[in-house]
Amino acid sequence: MKNLFRLLIILVFHMNFLFAQTEKELTIKYYCTNWGMTDSWADFCKKVKAAGYDGVETWLPSGQVERTAMLEALKENGLSLGLLAGGGGNDFTAYIGSFENNLKEAIKLKPDYINCHTGKEYYSFEENKKLIMLASRFSKESGIPIYHETHRGRFSFAANITKEYLEKVPELTLTLDISHWCVVHESLLSDQKEAVDLALSRTGHIHTRVGHQQGAQVNDPAAPEWKAALDQHLA
Repeated sequence: MKNLFRLLIILVFHMNFLFAQTEKELTIKYYCTNWGMTDSWADFCKKVKAAGYDGVETWLPSGQVERTAMLEALKENGLSLGLLAGGGGNDFTAYIGSFENNLKEAIKLKPDYINCHTGKEYYSFEENKKLIMLASRFSKESGIPIYHETHRGRFSFAANITKEYLEKVPELTLTLDISHWCVVHESLLSDQKEAVDLALSRTGHIHTRVGHQQGAQVNDPAAPEWKAALDQHLA
């Protein structure tokens, strides 16, 4: 746990440097995901608050009853909200319609930010760009930051591919979960410094987990067998 905490601190300091370069006032907030949540929202949010987090990151509940329970629990515990959004459908036309609707629903809750699982790795550049630009328009209209997560299966599935999007789409800002790239490239990315540096310079939100060449998450960052992976993420 000490090594994981060290990773968080170093990544936060690095983000501090990036934001300082653009002369923006920096506010750091820590969000707990609700992956595997089995508690009620009330119990879960109590545990999140007790653990020292500032907020929760979650997919927007589809039902109004659960949505209300979530919002009440967040308010009761003084926690912020970060939302995940994406799209679905059998073709691009269906996908972009779903993506647009999900963004509109997420914006209604006025979260701190929206983290998008955007597009497909097999959509064309122009198709994925349409999704990014749609999100950019909604972000400008609502004032809510919208980020696009580096994730397998999305437009941002690989470091070299995402580099091209970053170079050609200035509106693009990332949620960086670099562990996915480690799996895709079966490397710790030491040979893709240019792509990694560009991604870091355009990152607004980070998922601080440690990936490796064969998986997106080590089982214990403090375990000696993962020292090389941990050190590379820290670097």
